[in-house]
Amino acid sequence: MTTRNVGVIGLGAMGVGIAQTLRRNGFNVHVCDVRPGVAEAFAREGGVAGANPAALAAACDTLVSVVVNAAQTEAVLFGEGGAAAAMRPGSTFIMCSTVDPNWSIALEAKLEAAGIHYIDAPISGGAAKAAAGQMTMMTSARPAAYAAAGAVLDGMAGKVYRLGDKAGAGSKVKIINQLLAGVHIAAAAEAMALGLREGVDAAAIYEVITHSAGNSWMFENRMAHVLAGDFTPLSAVDIFVKDLGLVLDTARASKFPLPLAATAHQMFMQASTAGFAKEDDSAVIKIFPGITLPAKKDAP
Repeated sequence: MTTRNVGVIGLGAMGVGIAQTLRRNGFNVHVCDVRPGVAEAFAREGGVAGANPAALAAACDTLVSVVVNAAQTEAVLFGEGGAAAAMRPGSTFIMCSTVDPNWSIALEAKLEAAGIHYIDAPISGGAAKAAAGQMTMMTSARPAAYAAAGAVLDGMAGKVYRLGDKAGAGSKVKIINQLLAGVHIAAAAEAMALGLREGVDAAAIYEVITHSAGNSWMFENRMAHVLAGDFTPLSAVDIFVKDLGLVLDTARASKFPLPLAATAHQMFMQASTAGFAKEDDSAVIKIFPGITLPAKKDAP
């Protein structure tokens, strides 16, 4: 594979996996992260650490932004040391955050005016799939953007869905995915909480449900955290406060009812305000009264 310079901005759980996958697939990966030492640690295994997004933009044809939300993406592009002013015409910005689709559409127009390609490209699959190159990307972009950076998309994900010829559709499909993800986590927590309240052993609940029709990927994944008593955040409660909020905002604009999403959003809001905002999103189970959760297992 011909080596190409690709910048990855944000080395969180998903970003570091993306950077590792691109490096493994023959790209020359430049990275930056706001946390001291994180980019340098990645670079020690191969790659280049940059001081800020502008430094990556000066060296790379394609930038991949893997930050939390629209505000952070704005800072990546237009804040101090931001990428936009340093990006050359014809280069490409790939936006992987979960955002309001209308915001993504507006960002495409803003970058196009500067001669920069834009790909609306939210991601799903979790840290393990990102590291294995097996995550899913829900993308939409102008044909010229795909032509410029399609190889980068294919080099970082297992499935790249091309959902439209302009920004917006990728973010809309991601919001639909987040509706289901949030509702499934909330429902999984409610089911486990009921079982605990009724005195059923947590491990027995988990074993039976994961081999029965009521199972979901989120039950199997998140209730394993509950069973281990480990709420170290892989995806935090506040992520679903944000994402389900985006779901409801999108539906509200067209007066479309989403009763399950609204209830799940309230559950995550309750968990957040109860002090669990930064814990793993499975901590939404802590809002249920009168249950005793499994204790954290000691490390071997």
